[in-house]
Order: sequence, then C-alpha cells, then structure tokens
Amino acid sequence: MRKKVTKAIFPVAGLGTRFLPATKSVPKEIMTLVDRPLVQYAIDEARAAGIKEFIFVTSRGKGALEDYFDHSPVLEQELRKKGKDALLETLKSTNMDSGAIAYIRQHQALGLGHAVWCARRLIANEPFAVILPDDVIAAEKPCLQQMVEAYEETGGNMVAAMEVPEDKASSYGVLDLKEDMGKLVSVDGMVEKPAPGTQPSNLAVIGRYILTPSVMRNLKQMKKGAGGEIQLTDAIAQELEQDNPVYGYRFDGQRFDCGSKAGFLQATVAFALARDDLRDDLQGYINHVALNASAAE
Repeated sequence: MRKKVTKAIFPVAGLGTRFLPATKSVPKEIMTLVDRPLVQYAIDEARAAGIKEFIFVTSRGKGALEDYFDHSPVLEQELRKKGKDALLETLKSTNMDSGAIAYIRQHQALGLGHAVWCARRLIANEPFAVILPDDVIAAEKPCLQQMVEAYEETGGNMVAAMEVPEDKASSYGVLDLKEDMGKLVSVDGMVEKPAPGTQPSNLAVIGRYILTPSVMRNLKQMKKGAGGEIQLTDAIAQELEQDNPVYGYRFDGQRFDCGSKAGFLQATVAFALARDDLRDDLQGYINHVALNASAAE
C-alpha cells in the first residue's frame, strides 16, 4: 500500500534581499499578504492536503518566524476577556500543536536542493512534500491537495507545473515532456534555468513538490548545477535516470510570485478583492485611480 504524504518541508532560509530594508529585521515569510503572513498561506495549504508534520529549514535571524507559531496566552486572554471570539478563533488557527513543527538550520546558502537535504533525518524513508512560501497559489481546492489526490493514483515524484511565456522560461526549471495527458504529464527530463531559446517546453516547475525519499539520496551527492548551487530539479531529474517516474501536474489556480515586489503587490490586490469586507472599498479606489489616469492622458 502506498504511503501517505504527511510531512512537508518549507525552505525559508533565504535573506529576502529583494525586500530590503523591510527584511533587515522581519523575515520575508512573515510579511503580510492582506492580514496573514506568507507562511500562513503555505501552512493552511499543507493542512488541507493532510500534512501533519511541518519542517522549516531556517537560518540565522528567523526567530520571529519561529515565534509566530507559538501560543500567545496573554493576547488570547485579553481577547477572551473582551469577548472578541472571532479574533480569538483567527489567532488559534495560527497555533501549531506541540511536536508538529520542527526547525532545521541551513548554515550555508548552497541552494534549494541543499536546503531540502538538510531535513533528511526528519524525512527518513517516507514520501514528502516541499512547499515554497514565495509561490502563493489562489485556488478553490488548494494546489497541494490537488497534487496529493493525483499522487495517490500515480505514486513516483510529482511537481506542480504551469505554462510560462517562452522569454520567461530561463527563470524556471522546465520540463521535457514524454507524454502529455492533460492535467498530468509524464516527464522525460528537467532543465534548471535553461539558456534562452534552449528550453524543451514552456511548462515550468512551480514551488510545490511531492517527492520520494530516494531524492534525498541524490541530493547527498552534492552536485552543483545552475548558478553553482545544489538544485532540487537536478536531483529529481536523476530519478528518471534510475527509472523512477516523474510527473508534472497542471494545477487549477492562479500563482503569484511573492518573491518579487510586483508579484507581492498583485497578490495583495487579488486576495483583497476576494474578501467581502474589503472588495467594495478597494475596487472603488482602483476605479478612481484608473479614471484619474485616463483623464491625465
């Protein structure tokens, strides 16, 4: 019987330099998208997919991220005393059960593959998910849940995939397709950040993965790839050499690159417009700005 995916790795050791000076003191992962930090969206998505163990690969200066998941008895007591039950429930949803969350340090920034490898002892011999909190996906059914349901049918390794413009492909890991089955594609190879014009397709890997424990053994070889870093896509591509299947999954939903300022702003607008309590005021403001811009031309 196929083992269930109950563990997820969250690589959050990056310095977030594109968001300086904010990230000088605030980890990028707890910067707020509307009123929830980026990492909360990732946690909620993982919970919906049945994840029970949450493994964060961190680095120095991420103490605020670790504190975020702690209980806050004083604040909870104050909200209870004032009868703010809705806020109390919101606060409780951010708490993690004792033992459900673990923190591993990545002492050197050697790449995404190395960050995932740092969690190897907590993965042991089980399949696991990897979620990159920078990639926020708005979807009716959370992206990782879609993938887990597909994985239960296929097994093997699976990566989230989406079509990107040809001139953007060199910024991603790109899939070389063996067979296109619609939602699911069978993969013949993977190329990390291909040189412009050399990409095997326009189907790019997005920050959601379901992987077999043998990927950890591939990462152990510490082979450097694109950018001189240990690339996760290279370790997944090695699975194909060992005749282990790799699938791409075209997920339903809209992905926002919240590792960039433009993507973060776009996500903020999209998520705010999806909220009943914010939509009318924000839409009115956007219409006002657009009207003034048109009048000025």
